[in-house]
Amino acid sequence: MKVLRAEHLTSGRAPEHWTKPGLPEYAFIGRSNVGKSSLINMLCGIKKLARVSNTPGRTRNVEHFRVEGTLTSNAPWLLADLPGYGFAKASKAERAAWESMIHNYLRRRENLQNVFLLVDARLEPQRNDLDMIQWLGEEGIPFRIVFTKADKISTSKAQSNMAALKRELRKTWESLPEMQMSSSEEGMGRDEVLAFIDEVNSRWKGPS
Repeated sequence: MKVLRAEHLTSGRAPEHWTKPGLPEYAFIGRSNVGKSSLINMLCGIKKLARVSNTPGRTRNVEHFRVEGTLTSNAPWLLADLPGYGFAKASKAERAAWESMIHNYLRRRENLQNVFLLVDARLEPQRNDLDMIQWLGEEGIPFRIVFTKADKISTSKAQSNMAALKRELRKTWESLPEMQMSSSEEGMGRDEVLAFIDEVNSRWKGPS
C-alpha cells in the first residue's frame, strides 16, 4: 500500500479558523460512528492521522488535513473531516450549532470539489442519511456515496442495502449519485476513491 504524506493543519468552527482555500478540497461526512476517521486513515495509509474513537460525536470542528498525492500523482490536496450528524446524546443546541457550521462550510467553501458521504453498509436506508443526500442535491453540491464497514456483513447483504438506497432515491432523483463499497480494515475502495480524487485534481484550475 502506498503511504501518502499527510499532516493536520487546522481545527475550527468558523471560516476564519479554517485553512486557506488554495488547493482542491474533499470533505468527508456521515452519521456519527460511521467509520469516517478509520476511512480517512486507510485512504492516507496512516493509522493515527485522524483520531478514531468508540465514542460517537467526537469530532466537533472542521478538521483540515493537507495530503500529498494519490496513487499516481504527488499533487497536494486538502481533506476536511466534518462532524458526524445524528448524534442523539448531543444537546439540541449543540446539534443545531453543528448543523449550521456544516451547512455554512458546504455552501461557502469555494475550493470544495466533492463531498464523500459515508453510509453504513450494514444498515438499510436511514432517514438522516436520506435527508443529507437530499440537501446536497438541492444545494447543487457534488458528492459521492461511500458505504463503510462492508467487511462486517456478507457481500449480498451489503449489495441489498445499496440497492434499497437506490430504490429510495429513485422516488425523487432522475439520476443517481455515484456509490461504492469500502472497508477500512481490508482496504476495499481505497484505489477507487484516490483515483477519483486524482481525476478531479487534474482539472483543478485554482481559486478564482
